[in-house]
Amino acid sequence: MNIKEVIVVEGKSDTVAVKRATGADTIETNGSAIDEDTLIRIQHAEDVRGVIVFTDPDYPGRRIRAIIEERIPTVKHAFLAKKKTIAKNGKGLGIEHACDEDIREAIRSVYTVEDAPVVEITLVDLMEANLIGHPNARRRRERLSDLLQIGQVNGKGLKKRLEMFRISKEKLKDTVQVLDKEEEK
Repeated sequence: MNIKEVIVVEGKSDTVAVKRATGADTIETNGSAIDEDTLIRIQHAEDVRGVIVFTDPDYPGRRIRAIIEERIPTVKHAFLAKKKTIAKNGKGLGIEHACDEDIREAIRSVYTVEDAPVVEITLVDLMEANLIGHPNARRRRERLSDLLQIGQVNGKGLKKRLEMFRISKEKLKDTVQVLDKEEEK
């Protein structure tokens, strides 16, 4: 793969996995201990080449992503579903455990929002789709997040995440139809 952007990962093992799968340059945050110097390097990389944040699908990964996005809102995001990042022995979770093709697919699916129109998703939209306020809402949100590759999110954060990635109402509707068909089986 030929990737222009610098990919931000959590640690050395993630760098090894990303370089093996894509050959891309990385910046490591050293886990959730992201410091001012690292944020300055990420800002510089964003200014010069662009940045893709690619952290683990867990709380520390979401925290790192939020810190970076608050400081540098123009970064792009890549996500992997939690099930694709579980170690073969089941005792670890992280980008470093993902197979090369899953890493490449996550990078190919990066969300860029510069040209996408601003979208307003309402709470009513989410309720009608059984994504909040429904007994199966959590499971449906998890599957929706996987299908849209937007990272796992709770009910409170779903609206914001859909809007952040400018997921259109039409795309949301189409993806919910996929969920409904899967449930019929």
